[in-house]
Amino acid sequence: MTHATSETATAIMRANDRGGYTVPTAGLYPYQWNWDSAFAALGFAAFDRDRAWRELETIFEGQWADGMAPHIIFRNHDPSYFPGPDIWGSNTEPPSSGHSQPPVVAIVARWLVETGDREDLRRAHALFPKLMAWHGWWHRERDPGETGLVAIIHPWESGRDNCPDWDAGMDRITIPDDLGAYHRRDTDWVAADQRPTHETYDRYLTMVKFGRECGWDHKRIYRDGPFLMADPCVQFVLMRADRDLAVLAERFEDDAARRTIADWIARDIEGAQALWNDAAGGFVAREMRTGALVDAITNASMLAFFGGAGTRAQQAELADQARQILDLCRFGFPSWDPRRPGFEQRRYWRGPVWSVMNWMIAGGLDGAGHADLAARIRHDTRALVRQSGFFEYFDPLTGDGLGGPDFTWTAAIDLALEHEFGTAAAA
Repeated sequence: MTHATSETATAIMRANDRGGYTVPTAGLYPYQWNWDSAFAALGFAAFDRDRAWRELETIFEGQWADGMAPHIIFRNHDPSYFPGPDIWGSNTEPPSSGHSQPPVVAIVARWLVETGDREDLRRAHALFPKLMAWHGWWHRERDPGETGLVAIIHPWESGRDNCPDWDAGMDRITIPDDLGAYHRRDTDWVAADQRPTHETYDRYLTMVKFGRECGWDHKRIYRDGPFLMADPCVQFVLMRADRDLAVLAERFEDDAARRTIADWIARDIEGAQALWNDAAGGFVAREMRTGALVDAITNASMLAFFGGAGTRAQQAELADQARQILDLCRFGFPSWDPRRPGFEQRRYWRGPVWSVMNWMIAGGLDGAGHADLAARIRHDTRALVRQSGFFEYFDPLTGDGLGGPDFTWTAAIDLALEHEFGTAAAA
């Protein structure tokens, strides 16, 4: 069964390959997404390391002059996706969206270096200046006060587009009269009860409209934009990625980079504490305009272990929360706490399980000494695929596959788990 699953995963990766970059799935997502490609590289590494590196390198073909790596690169215009490049109006070549996504690339690059040979080290060295520029952009443009707490200017920038985490910030947005009529394409491909609501999309497009009309001036967007929240996923992924970038800087004997990254890491640790909520028993999202903290645990909260955030007592409390939540689910880890209002087991990021989040959570739990929790999450991640196939996300209570089918990053994570931990350990 594992061999057949591996062959299917490889076939999906190849089918979604567009020549140097992959699409997440045909139809629903016909372009290149930033963190999707980073995770795709993990899958390619199981059978084609050159192709893995090419996947990472193509992400930076769209890098902006200020260092930002955008969340979508619009290659080979496809009208089946909305909002396309004309709505974003970023005036870049190739066309791209106007904000970023969680900076996973350095994490994957280090993993490839440490599981590879001299060629992997050479490819990482060539990519290193672009990674430094991107991380520098995050610390400069999303934390201009140098507090160590980075923010996002759109839920799409978090990668967790529709999580209830964003409701506090979304509720503050006034939809303008001139937003205009539009036809969203996602519900042409996926049932509406698995996707964000139309009112949510109105708010998404309001944020894009603001960015477009100010020429994607990120300083102005941070200061005056309609949405500004701190995201545990971005915070902890950046923390982990900074540490992995530091390891690469050490390998390359780059003293200037080591000093810069050390400053980032020191701020990361301090800034993360602004996300701790005693009442929730974990790290949560924060509305930056008001300082209000969300009151529920998410799968992003569990990335604290991956990022190395929190005191020993905080991590112990978070591990206890993980056990309580997993006791309520047939499959972990849900994207929203099922004990809290707002849990929807089938709707995009408001309850379902995501393989890529599980891969990071399990790695962090292992490193923090919670091997039992890590094993449970890895087991569930592969069991979901065996039960339902390579879907975008999964119902944590039934295991049903949801969202797009034949999904690149789900296939990639299955291959990475088999390659990294072995069939017996992951089964």
